[in-house]
Amino acid sequence: MANSAQARKRVRQAIKRTEANKPFRTRAARALRDARTAIRTGSEDAGELVRQAASALDRAARRNIIHPNAASRRKSRLAHALKAASLPK
Repeated sequence: MANSAQARKRVRQAIKRTEANKPFRTRAARALRDARTAIRTGSEDAGELVRQAASALDRAARRNIIHPNAASRRKSRLAHALKAASLPK
């Protein structure tokens, strides 16, 4: 447990910030999950779900909830998976 007043305040701030950021992190994670599922099942709206996931990742990265490079990497992998799934087998 924090002993100094400054440390107690930092704990309060961290809790507050975590709660404020949670919806953005959750939205990005769920959008990724939905897009991956759509790609795996060959859904017709997979392209739209990938676009929504990219948007959610960009929003989280803009607020520094996830690192911008992590958002870019995840978007790239999603786009690659979508392209590979749409190629004739």
